[in-house]
Amino acid sequence: MKRQASERHTTLVLLGGAAALIVAMGIGRFAFTPILPSMLERHLFTAAGAGYLAAGNYMGYLLGAVALTLVRVKNRSAALAAGLLVSIATTWGMAVCGSLDGWLALRFLSGFASAAVFILVSGIVLERLSALQTGLFYGGVGAGILLTGLTVPLLGRHGGWSEAWQGLGAMSLVLGLAAWLALRHRSGSAQASAAAPIAAPPSAAPPSGARRIVIVLMIAYGLEGLGYIVTGTYLAAFAKTVSSLPNLASVSWTVVGVAAAPSCLVWSLAASRWGKKRSLTAAMLLQAVGIALPVLLPSSAAVFAGAFLFGATFMGITTLFVAYAKELYPQNNRTMIGWLTAFFGLGQMLGPLAAGLLLAGSGGYRSALLGAACVVLLGAVSLPLGIRRSAERPALSGHRTL
Repeated sequence: MKRQASERHTTLVLLGGAAALIVAMGIGRFAFTPILPSMLERHLFTAAGAGYLAAGNYMGYLLGAVALTLVRVKNRSAALAAGLLVSIATTWGMAVCGSLDGWLALRFLSGFASAAVFILVSGIVLERLSALQTGLFYGGVGAGILLTGLTVPLLGRHGGWSEAWQGLGAMSLVLGLAAWLALRHRSGSAQASAAAPIAAPPSAAPPSGARRIVIVLMIAYGLEGLGYIVTGTYLAAFAKTVSSLPNLASVSWTVVGVAAAPSCLVWSLAASRWGKKRSLTAAMLLQAVGIALPVLLPSSAAVFAGAFLFGATFMGITTLFVAYAKELYPQNNRTMIGWLTAFFGLGQMLGPLAAGLLLAGSGGYRSALLGAACVVLLGAVSLPLGIRRSAERPALSGHRTL
């Protein structure tokens, strides 16, 4: 009986955590992508304006992550409720706001809330889940993306971009309430921090060259943030320029969600077999191919293939980077992960801004997407080379470490 109760408890925590990620990440953070084409068609703002909105969202995400890392949260249940409410309100608010300045404020607050919920719910849930269940938990982000891809065209059919935001806001309210009810009794006072993992034994020490390897990871992760977010912002809008196939934009975003849902689990299993360095390099190479493919071979099939490769890699890459930093600094991983998040967030802010300028100058998505693919490719190539050089450098006196 105790075992069954424990399993039910774990299942409830897993489902509640996944629901919170759907609200704050899958909808709050990524619903902008499938709705963007409709907003652009109605000339509510330009492609450059869309870049500013995306950059504002990721600036909020960065500041939210930093705030939740530095500030000790005494009541995680109340903080989680507040984060979910802000995420729900900003999703609904996108429907009733009618100015670029207002949308900028809403996207910034949505980004801040998504980071807060992500960190809080990770701290609540991860301490109760196995490695396999953790992959399923983070799959909530992909499930949210899948939900937006399926529902946005249905909601838009009976109205337009405004009704799509309202419908997603209503869904967020239901899912957010379910998430909070599932987690409220399991999210009391923070112990060390909302996102702090269990510390390693005092005897654990960083391997030789760890600091230089972390610097390489930060640079590569920043390049990943800069490159991937261009696709994450403009994929659906670009898809509409490739083919007149009905609902191609929303279907391509649905493909992203289908691929993203199991990706964290798949890449974690790959890393356990081939190592994090090789798995990260492979994932970033595949993502670069997925970004460039629809541009180089414009067709519906290429859009779907690119969407699948993008969805299958972007959350897995995040999971592997964080796991790598934890492995290098088991006793000080909060600081290392904080720096990784900062570089990633900086890349996320710069990517949409640069893409918006390119779009404003050329009037098309080709240069922005190919530039994003080159940036991710640069990160993929620099990662193994930089790690190898960093690991070998301490051995210059005559003794190799690897």
